[in-house]
Amino acid sequence: MVKLLIAYYSSTGNGTKMAHFAQKAAEDFGAEVRLRQIPELAPDVAIDANPLWRKNVEATKDIPIAKSDDLIWADAFVFSSPSRFGVMAAQMKQFMDMQGGLWFAGKLANKAITAFSSAQNAHGGQEEVIQSIYTVAQHWGCLIVPPGYVDEKSYGSGGNPYGTSATITPEGKMVAEDEVDGAINAQVKRLLSITTILAGE
Repeated sequence: MVKLLIAYYSSTGNGTKMAHFAQKAAEDFGAEVRLRQIPELAPDVAIDANPLWRKNVEATKDIPIAKSDDLIWADAFVFSSPSRFGVMAAQMKQFMDMQGGLWFAGKLANKAITAFSSAQNAHGGQEEVIQSIYTVAQHWGCLIVPPGYVDEKSYGSGGNPYGTSATITPEGKMVAEDEVDGAINAQVKRLLSITTILAGE
């Protein structure tokens, strides 16, 4: 059975929703899943200034925080971060930066990875966020598994071959949510299928 870590950061809740889409797809595939959120760095004053942010913090307080041990445990990774000025959120970057010890020991090498993202418009940096996650993953020695164009569901959320990219309205609603769900489903199942092949199962 493939062991999958879904490590995500979300402020206002759409990243949480996307992570749950990934969790369902993985469990339908038959994988053992750990859903983990990336630790929050923002102060309460910033969180309280946005009701959606505070709502998501409260709604996800029972989801465990991602740890280095989760990376060691997993055969494959799903990473998700919203766009912050066209790059991954600082919370995600710090978590990845803290894995130098595992990288140095070679404990992250040869694990499969895929990523997805979101932003407030269709060209809000989602692809750059995904590519920045993949850049780190290449330093770790991971095997990148993008969705490509092998499943028509990938076209539903914009046709990005690097990873599913959701668009979020100023009101905090996900555009074409069903299509995003379908694209994530296809992306995660492709990751798990390839991980299974790599494991010789």
